[in-house]
Amino acid sequence: MFLYNVTIGIDKDIETEWLQWVKQNYLPAMMATGFFRDCKLYRVVTHDDESSVSYSIQVFAENIENVVNYLNQHTATIIEGHRLKFKDKHVAFNTLLEEVV
Repeated sequence: MFLYNVTIGIDKDIETEWLQWVKQNYLPAMMATGFFRDCKLYRVVTHDDESSVSYSIQVFAENIENVVNYLNQHTATIIEGHRLKFKDKHVAFNTLLEEVV
């Protein structure tokens, strides 16, 4: 099992708008690709910045190929769409983790 994690720091002044958009658009679009079997959204509680808040978007894939295919096929639409909509109001970084059994 692979966990593709996107941690996003979003300006507090658009947090409500961003959160609603992520729940209604971003997560459903990621899941609709068929590359992930589940998704979760967490607020980072150890974040120490007065002007922003961080969230962790976690999607779970059966294999690394699904993550690679998602990135190759959907960067221009899903990921770039988020970047353009919230331009200059967020920072993001990605992490790919493999479950150890």
